[in-house]
Amino acid sequence: MLLSQLPEDLLYYILSYLDYRSLSRLSQVCRSLYRFVNRDAVWKKIAKDLLNTGITREGKDIYPLIRLKDRVKIAQNWYNGICRRIIPLRWKTKLLPWLQLDGDTLFLSQAADIKVYHIHKDSGRLQRSPYEVYSGHKGDVCRFVVTDSLLISGGSDGKIVVHSRRSDVPVEFSGHNQEVNCVDAKDGLIISGSRDRTARIWNLTSTAPRGTIPMHDRVWSVAINPTLSSFVTGTACCENFSPLRIWDAERSICLCALGSEFRRGAGVLDIRFESPFQLFTCGYDTFIRLWDLRLCPRKCAMEWEEPHDSALYCIQTDGNHMIASGSSYYGVVRLWDKRRTECLQFFQLSSDPVSSPVYCLRFNSSHLYAALATAVHSLDFRQNGTHIR
Repeated sequence: MLLSQLPEDLLYYILSYLDYRSLSRLSQVCRSLYRFVNRDAVWKKIAKDLLNTGITREGKDIYPLIRLKDRVKIAQNWYNGICRRIIPLRWKTKLLPWLQLDGDTLFLSQAADIKVYHIHKDSGRLQRSPYEVYSGHKGDVCRFVVTDSLLISGGSDGKIVVHSRRSDVPVEFSGHNQEVNCVDAKDGLIISGSRDRTARIWNLTSTAPRGTIPMHDRVWSVAINPTLSSFVTGTACCENFSPLRIWDAERSICLCALGSEFRRGAGVLDIRFESPFQLFTCGYDTFIRLWDLRLCPRKCAMEWEEPHDSALYCIQTDGNHMIASGSSYYGVVRLWDKRRTECLQFFQLSSDPVSSPVYCLRFNSSHLYAALATAVHSLDFRQNGTHIR
């Protein structure tokens, strides 16, 4: 009996023992095996062990429209740092930009506006001019978040502006009396944090806050738990309490504090939930930390230290093994494998003697976009580093 004549379930079982190189060679044997090996189900086990293939720890596929075999090829380039660097957008005035990715669309804040750029599917480049611009703030946009139907921004004017992505009429929420440093939104729930030392809870049904929490410190970051039952705040750590606290979203009470040994000034600049029980944080103390809410809240589950003692402005994870971080000096982007303590790859995006933090970074299956003071940088990992036919 030929290998291609075996029952499919038995063939799947046999192929599960092969690595990606062996699968690639097997696909060249004959047409029937080529068609079978190209199925996503054959590559799923391999993909789950690699970086940024779109397969999460729970087995969810984030990029179902892209062949898994192609993503496995690109994953080798993420691991080995093989990419092409491009600067698709530049501007003259130094800004503190923020960006978000939504499919083939990139949202970028520049001063008081949020500009929307189309990402070309084949090249990954941005179109030269934005096809839409969202305005409404009297000062600079500090942070914003994008949902399926809304764009919600916080600004240096103390306002929160809610834009519908389907109409041109923004709604202004007033409550903070200083700049809104951070904002997060999920399913109609909005959480904001401000330099005025408060966090505020909002619903889309009212332009006034539903609740106000005195924080007694400047709020740099917020993140809503995927269950919507709670949220986390990160403060400047200028007072004698933990900068990380978890709050009940309904009752506005503190559920617990995370950590116990933060040094003064070790503010938390970014928070990312990866599941209802796990979140990642980074900030001025140069560490990325993983917190597991099922364990003791006084100690993090894992941590990774920035080797050059730079503050970490932003992080993103692939939902599985990879973390990307943006540093405060020379536009340094680092890639981390959670299974290792040391940095896997790093890229210096700003040139000497000009130094800029990476204010924000986002990535998809093939590209990483980083916002610096005067430009957006792109790393294209679709290069010929690993040969998979």
